[in-house]
Amino acid sequence: MSFLYGNHVFKKELGRITESIVAGDGVVVFSMSDVPLGFGISAKGTQDCRKMEPNGIVVLHQGDIGEYLRMEDEL
Repeated sequence: MSFLYGNHVFKKELGRITESIVAGDGVVVFSMSDVPLGFGISAKGTQDCRKMEPNGIVVLHQGDIGEYLRMEDEL
């Protein structure tokens, strides 16, 4: 839910991750029911994510499906 408000994805919020991601890859963020929520850039690779602490950033936010609502006043 935090991702839909424009925040990055932290490890504690991560449900699952693809095996072969490296830092800097573009990623699509899905809900646990496989609904695409948005996209971002991986901050860490898959192997590094397994070792990091729960409040470490895994995905840097780039865009999400709620963005048009937040930008409604500007449009």
